[in-house]
Amino acid sequence: MAPKQLFRYSLLVVLLVHCTHSHSHSALTPTHKNTIDEPKPWSTSTNTYVVQTDRVSMPPEFATLDRWYSSIIATHAPDSPGHILHTYDTVMHGFAVRLTADEARRLSLVPGVSGVYKDRVHRTHTTRSPGFLGLDPSYGAWPDSDFGDGIIVGIVDSGIWPERASFNDTGLGPVRSTWKGKCEHAEGFNGSSLCNNKLVGARAFTVDIDGALTPRDLSGHGTHVSSTAAGSEVQGANLLNFSAGNAFGMAPKARIAMYKACNISICDDSAIVAAIDTAVSDGVDILSLSLGDDDNVPFPDDAMAVALFGADRHGVFVVLSGGNDGPAASSVTNVAPWMTTVGATTQDRVFPAKLRLGNGVVLTGQSLFDLKSGGRTVFRLVNSTCRPKDLTPDAVMGALVVCLGGGVGARSAQKAGAAGIVFADSDSRFWEGLVADTFQMPGLVLGRDGRDVLSTYISSATYPVATILLECETVTGRYSAPLVAAFSSRGPNALAPALLKPDIVAPGVNILAAWSGEDEYAIISGTSMACPHVAGVAALIKKQHSDWTPAMVRSALMTTAKHVNNMGSAIVDNGSFDDGAAATPLAAGAGLVLPQGAIHPGLVYDAGTHDYVDFLCTLNYTAEQMRRFVPEVTNCTSRTLPGGVGNLNYPSFVVVFDSHTRVRTLTRTVTKVSDQATETYNVTVVVPVGVKMTVTPATLVFKKKKEQRSYTVEFLNQVVKPAGAWEFGKIMWGSDDHIVVSPVAFNWN
Repeated sequence: MAPKQLFRYSLLVVLLVHCTHSHSHSALTPTHKNTIDEPKPWSTSTNTYVVQTDRVSMPPEFATLDRWYSSIIATHAPDSPGHILHTYDTVMHGFAVRLTADEARRLSLVPGVSGVYKDRVHRTHTTRSPGFLGLDPSYGAWPDSDFGDGIIVGIVDSGIWPERASFNDTGLGPVRSTWKGKCEHAEGFNGSSLCNNKLVGARAFTVDIDGALTPRDLSGHGTHVSSTAAGSEVQGANLLNFSAGNAFGMAPKARIAMYKACNISICDDSAIVAAIDTAVSDGVDILSLSLGDDDNVPFPDDAMAVALFGADRHGVFVVLSGGNDGPAASSVTNVAPWMTTVGATTQDRVFPAKLRLGNGVVLTGQSLFDLKSGGRTVFRLVNSTCRPKDLTPDAVMGALVVCLGGGVGARSAQKAGAAGIVFADSDSRFWEGLVADTFQMPGLVLGRDGRDVLSTYISSATYPVATILLECETVTGRYSAPLVAAFSSRGPNALAPALLKPDIVAPGVNILAAWSGEDEYAIISGTSMACPHVAGVAALIKKQHSDWTPAMVRSALMTTAKHVNNMGSAIVDNGSFDDGAAATPLAAGAGLVLPQGAIHPGLVYDAGTHDYVDFLCTLNYTAEQMRRFVPEVTNCTSRTLPGGVGNLNYPSFVVVFDSHTRVRTLTRTVTKVSDQATETYNVTVVVPVGVKMTVTPATLVFKKKKEQRSYTVEFLNQVVKPAGAWEFGKIMWGSDDHIVVSPVAFNWN
């Protein structure tokens, strides 16, 4: 498997299971508003479209929206199959239906139709991580928030395996009376018996490859992220005796509602929007989506972005994975300001394995092979393309196969009689940041530095040989962590460069959590795994602060994030080609999520629908496009942000200098949320050489809770830099009890 593929396609194949925002190993039909009719085989010339409508424009002759929708199809797409697949009535109004391209065009011209979106495909992008983030059952954020008890986390993913111990409801009371969710019945899934006070909802919006419509998880991905966000405590969790310990979700007493919108790893817009719409109608507090599309499209053309805007309007905190296409620049996805976008880091747990070369050099990598190898047998090294056609018995029998250029040949190598296999991840500099893989024979993964040493040895030695040392160890606390994972997608934001993304990072490498099928647990990696960590922390915050808006929750997460590793040094970017380079906000956002600080942030930056409309107007979208988000918007006159997109009241800053502009001025408003009666904050700035930063006023005095204060920041460019250059700084507001930190990114364009 190619080094890049080791990350982008890891959670798709069961056993060594590999998927897109993650990496791994390991005939009753429900009826509801989003399953009006059963789908039938379609002509290859049709596709599924999400048709968004303005319900106020419904002609008076129709008694219901459903009748209007049926009339639209019958009148303007008479040759279509005509089956409405889903209807939407909470985060947006409309329906999903199969259409030809011409029919879709005709529907887009119908009065009252706001938008027609062709289905885009999104892909699905622990025992240790709660402790690594400072969570402890006896003090701090967990007991302060009652472990998130009663908060409902909605997961849009591949389904759930409800029998897992992580979904045990021992000690939990009934779900709140306002909850409208339910557990559906399907063949092999008895909702009334499988759901409980932990798993309080399970619905399906897409069929599996065998045609079954069931909330059951066939890939493991949805089960994994659900248990990471809000799984109950499980003692003795492990995979092949690796990572043994007591497993907790980030919010162990929060409730889980699964909305299945993914068939294995494929998630269509129409199903995702149906899942979001139903989840918000049911009454979830948090929505977690570990999925995305590699290609960012304009916000008005993104049905999922429009639906999640509606979720935010209903007060639901939305968190998404940022993608696994790092370390490439501008690869981050899910970048709207109403989304909290999460990147991935390592934690301080590794699974070391060693390769001793014939010249005595020892290289360290990682492995989840579950049999010890003492390193006494010497094997010849065979450098291979690792394509199946090249892995023949004549070439590799009894040898250690080396896949420095990638390949997908582990199974073929084993079949051909190889003694073991060595992969290399060319993006990851340090071995501590590697994705560990399960092997069916002795094997390990090396990082970029190890790959270079091994390659030099093989090319220079007359008869290259090595021994492999596998101790089946799980080592914690001994190595520097976190590192930003090489695969974690990077900024800048391709759709709105003056809005910093990702927002924050969380553990997403080698995460142990519940799995589906025969495997109780799996250790997998990806921003898919980082996302539910933040969803769980958000549940703790919502339990403590039930009246906070989604933007306030995001601000608390960002302004209290951690900027140093467990050794007291700057967090390192494992995808950088500079030795030991610190991770910039383009890789790490505001930093590593820190639950204890996020529950007590002191000040927050709030924003809502009005602010996001101004943001979208500043991007020069038309009134027609704006009505997809807020139907009552008539135009963008006087709705743009003074100074540009960077003036959105966001917890981070992006300052763009160009040949015409030496000075930028941005304004922010903060709200006091601490319990102290009176609190004074003084500002401190960190600024790169050649830039002057002036904050006015430099002191903010608050006399009561929920009081607001505004400040302006003048950024003066005093240096010439090449186009495309980036530098970074910080704005820090400090009181006796709180420090509120905002990252600042400077771009010379």
